[in-house]
Amino acid sequence: MTPIDRTLAPYEREIEERFVRASGPGGQNVNKVATAVELRFDVGASSLPPYIKSRMAALGGSRMTTEGVLVLESREHRTQGQNREAARARLAALIQQAAVRPRTRRPTKPGRAAQERRLTAKKLRATVKGIRSGFRDDND
Repeated sequence: MTPIDRTLAPYEREIEERFVRASGPGGQNVNKVATAVELRFDVGASSLPPYIKSRMAALGGSRMTTEGVLVLESREHRTQGQNREAARARLAALIQQAAVRPRTRRPTKPGRAAQERRLTAKKLRATVKGIRSGFRDDND
């Protein structure tokens, strides 16, 4: 059993696959054989934990339908089996990516030394610009 199969095993009955005709390389074969795979996974109705569902919806982006179904297509290979494996690998990667909780950002403030460096740089820049502005005669 491959790592992809282990990841998708609990959700196997929730995955819907449809094979359609593909465009691209394959010559006359693409006109005869349905090698492209359209994999559909209903995120809302799946048995995934709620926090993974919400992350999947965010990560899915334009691949999510308005009903909450994730649609992944694969048509880069010439055979149906390879396209099926590629689509399943993408779904497994998406589930694993959604399972990783993002680190919460803790706002920080700059230290005293960083503030001093910033102010020193500003003063130096101001003097350089003052020198470049040229000589101003007050009599004019």
